[in-house]
Amino acid sequence: MKRLIFLLTASLLTANAVLAAGTLPNIVIIFTDDQGYADVGKFGAEGFTTPNLDRMADEGAIFRNFHDAQPICSASRCALLTGCYPNRIGFHGALGPHSKIGLRSDEMTLAQLLKQRGYATAMLGKWHLGDAPQFMPQQHGFDEFFGLMLSVDFWPDHPDLITNFPSNIVAIKREYPNLPIYDGTNIFRKEMSIDDLNHLTAWYTERAVKFIEKNKEHPFFLYVAHSMPHVPLGVSDKFRGKTKRGLYGDVIEEIDWSAGQILDALKRDGLDKNTLVIFTSDNGPWLSYGDHAGSAKPLREGKGTTWEGGTREPCIMRWPGHIPAGVDSWDMFVSIDLFPTIARLAGAKLPEHKIDGLDVWPIISHQPGAKNPHDAYWVYYGVKNLEAVTSSDGHWKLQLPHTYR
Repeated sequence: MKRLIFLLTASLLTANAVLAAGTLPNIVIIFTDDQGYADVGKFGAEGFTTPNLDRMADEGAIFRNFHDAQPICSASRCALLTGCYPNRIGFHGALGPHSKIGLRSDEMTLAQLLKQRGYATAMLGKWHLGDAPQFMPQQHGFDEFFGLMLSVDFWPDHPDLITNFPSNIVAIKREYPNLPIYDGTNIFRKEMSIDDLNHLTAWYTERAVKFIEKNKEHPFFLYVAHSMPHVPLGVSDKFRGKTKRGLYGDVIEEIDWSAGQILDALKRDGLDKNTLVIFTSDNGPWLSYGDHAGSAKPLREGKGTTWEGGTREPCIMRWPGHIPAGVDSWDMFVSIDLFPTIARLAGAKLPEHKIDGLDVWPIISHQPGAKNPHDAYWVYYGVKNLEAVTSSDGHWKLQLPHTYR
């Protein structure tokens, strides 16, 4: 009997990972915008380097078969934050200005999940889950918010719009009104300028470091959803003109610097060994923008398609002592699985309504014999279009006939 109790106790401790010693893990998610599969050094980057992300990979794990639930902005973000396939909760693409829909109040976000356990929460960067007041991040569990409600291309000064539609600029400004930058519920900039665009990555990083320093005495959830490298590209003078890849490479190197600043802040404040850091992107590269877009090499297509280049993303996770260093994994899982996995790590109660993600901590922590708990993953695009089905072990994919970009 004593041996049975010991085995059950050991199993329970393993299943709950860090609830040992009563310490709740900090959670940091760095989520970029339109970054391609090959746009990180460890994934094959060309023309620029990502030393901080590469170091994060060496100290943690690379996941080469991680996917977003849908290959476009709003849908992929709601999947990450709710653990649901976007179609389940009414998201089918990218929301525009003054959208009549947004993330409903009866959905539970990662922030609300972790608030149950006393976490401080912050969202920095691009929200894109509804721009009306009732849809703002503070209505969904975030204590702090600094950033944009939409993508940077919903901007009347978007160079592409001005260049290609000069005679329609009045109509464009009606359709794309001022793009404000928010600080909480207050407006930090009424209308984003080109100079502001170039400072976004640095501003998000400064706020992230301050949030970490302010909350080092209790658990926190930090969601840094970079506006870059979505077009139009913006980068600070410190990084402009530094890479062989041009402006796109400069932007990625600044994002890499940002990741390094966050990792350094965690270490400086003695938090790195109790913090799960996740780096990935929302969908593949927007290939129609040529050298202002990233690369999904060697995968097919990019953003807006359900081919591998649209959904498969570079993914790196680091948590010393819990995720073995140097792991290079081909195990498949999807962004919807992060919600229940994080719930497990924090000892938080899942919502009563159905979600689609399942706990994949055994895969992430590289436990021997770990298997994906799903039978398959379903890949939708648009309102009702089922375009692909993938086995949960990643060994096969059925791509159904469909039109695409």
